[in-house]
Amino acid sequence: MSRHSAVRRPPRGHWLVLLLVLLVVAVTLLFEGWTTHQVDAARTKPPCTRPIPREADDGKPLLRFGPKGVATAAMPPGTVALTFDGGFDPVWTPRLLDLLHSHHARATFFVYGKDAAQHPELMRRLLREGHEIGSYTYSGGDLGVASPLRARLELSLTQSALAGAAGINTTLLRLPHTTAADTLCGAEWPAAKRAAAQGYLVVASDHKDRKPWRGVVTQHSQTDLGYHEAEDLLRDRSVKRFTTVSGGLERLSFLDEVPVAQKIKGEGLIWSQRLGHAFLTVMVWTLTLTGVLGVLRMLLFAVFARLHVRRLHRYRPGAPRLREVRDPVTVLVPAYNEEAGIASTVYSLLASTHPHLQIIVIDDGSTDATADIAEDIDDPRVTVIRQPNGGKPSALNTGLAHARHDIVVMVDADTIFEPAALARLIQPLAHPAVGAVSGNTKVGNRRRLLGKWQHLEYVLGFNLDRRMFEVLECMPTVPGAIGAFRRDALMGVGGVSDETLAEDTDLTMALWRAGWRVVYEESAVAWTEVPSSVRQLWRQRYRWCYGTLQSMWKHRHAAVEVGPAGRFGRRVLLYVTLFQIVLPLCAPAVDLFALFGALFRDPLEAALVWFGFLSVQLVTAAYALRLDRERLRVLWVLPLQQFVYRQLMYLVVIHSVTTALLGTRLKWHSMKRTGTADPYLLEAPSAGTSGDPLEELPPRRTLSSQ
Repeated sequence: MSRHSAVRRPPRGHWLVLLLVLLVVAVTLLFEGWTTHQVDAARTKPPCTRPIPREADDGKPLLRFGPKGVATAAMPPGTVALTFDGGFDPVWTPRLLDLLHSHHARATFFVYGKDAAQHPELMRRLLREGHEIGSYTYSGGDLGVASPLRARLELSLTQSALAGAAGINTTLLRLPHTTAADTLCGAEWPAAKRAAAQGYLVVASDHKDRKPWRGVVTQHSQTDLGYHEAEDLLRDRSVKRFTTVSGGLERLSFLDEVPVAQKIKGEGLIWSQRLGHAFLTVMVWTLTLTGVLGVLRMLLFAVFARLHVRRLHRYRPGAPRLREVRDPVTVLVPAYNEEAGIASTVYSLLASTHPHLQIIVIDDGSTDATADIAEDIDDPRVTVIRQPNGGKPSALNTGLAHARHDIVVMVDADTIFEPAALARLIQPLAHPAVGAVSGNTKVGNRRRLLGKWQHLEYVLGFNLDRRMFEVLECMPTVPGAIGAFRRDALMGVGGVSDETLAEDTDLTMALWRAGWRVVYEESAVAWTEVPSSVRQLWRQRYRWCYGTLQSMWKHRHAAVEVGPAGRFGRRVLLYVTLFQIVLPLCAPAVDLFALFGALFRDPLEAALVWFGFLSVQLVTAAYALRLDRERLRVLWVLPLQQFVYRQLMYLVVIHSVTTALLGTRLKWHSMKRTGTADPYLLEAPSAGTSGDPLEELPPRRTLSSQ
């Protein structure tokens, strides 16, 4: 794809969608935390500091507040108002209803609003069998200590839940954490007055020691204990009538039917609560699975890296027992505005211990001095080709057409080769089944924090990935910075395709499907310049991720093919889908859940989990650095990476997947080079001397590709 081709810009609207999703997740977590008293808690009732007013302390359980004070009432003699408090129980609540039905008794159920929303079928059964419903607040919050906002929501949300579940509202209220009227002491009394001002009849209960039962209001829970207490009471022959609160007061009902609009609002609350519960259930499992998979992935990295070190060199293609490869090599260096680093790249190649080289620099329509600098390198092994801007695949295919040798090495124009890298890179090609070899890419400009983070990512992620992929025989990408290929393998798959933005991944997958094997040579080290700003990093990774998605879709049929191609397709497509797409898509929500746990649930538990996972990462990273012969002192930036860099990579994946789903064509982003990737200063090597086979090469030429 041309870097300057006219394309549609990626849509910006999906950032609003992402923010909206994260906002919904955050609100869901906060609401669930509010419901479970982890946010704005009001669970514990403080000790009473003052008793209820004397005029209300007459033992009667029904309290109605008015302009002239409080009025109390009780059940008529011989009448017992059965009441049941708290949340529905899926086992004991139906049994209680069956028990009441068998005794032709009616009762008043003071229910949590959240349980009414969760079990609307039980709510409808209560009404169908003639029982009465009262409010026990939404979540059982103590209205005496609740914040004003919570106190209002505890009552209003309960009414919404009742409206959605059964189409009714109630004016009966029992305050949680209270029993008899004298327990409405301290802060509970003002709370009861505020509720009464909203039209509620506050219902307490009689003391449990009031026997015989002469006009009382009983209180039971919807549990096995409450069931057995109610069963014993219903057998008491001294009670003339078991009824509801309204029945005992000879009132028609304390329930009102709600208008359609309020019922629809209540149904919305019910569905929101259901979706919230479902989401949180999924999140708990996702968080657990993410942690397990994350740790498992790290352990697998370590195990496969160890296998790679101890066994792979003995058994894989290209092992030392095969012949040494000293065949001539053509090196292709596509370049677009690379004046800062092109000379260092070419000089590092010329310093290679492998003597038989043809280096082709393909200037892809640069607007700077890239081609002139390359032409000024006075060495007969270097050829410069100028062509109009056509994109990296076009430049590579142009260079491939001018390649004279059967082994082709592709190199980015910001890459610095170690002297032995080229010779080591091509050794696995001694085995006839190997069609391509991936080298070991290291970060050259790692002095700043962003560079150190990318350095750790290359060592801990990319290179450990490649070791594992080689053991599993499913290497998905030969990086553009350093990769060796058989020329006939490249020609057999039609050269380098421009159908995706990740031409290296696309090419590697095509080679696997064509029957070639791809291996990793960790001793072939090249140093590359990574983005030095967040904006450049975003562009690079966005293109990589989007191109990988394109390549996976293009080669999706590999998953159902037979032989090495099918084995490769099933393994790599599953791995990339799970660990590089699905998990990053879930990660922001998981991070929000973890943050919620740290703020509102158990900070110690959240810290232990975080430090446990970080410890596994540190051990694995230390092992990876040791394998790559890197210093361990860079590990100090790993904890910081968890707070910024990791989230940035997650957003890249989300952005790329959204762009792909919307069918937007992404343009190529080139990175501004600074020439800071040199791991050490390289001097320009001299040309071949007398008797050197390089003298047989023709003089340096400058070609023009049309």
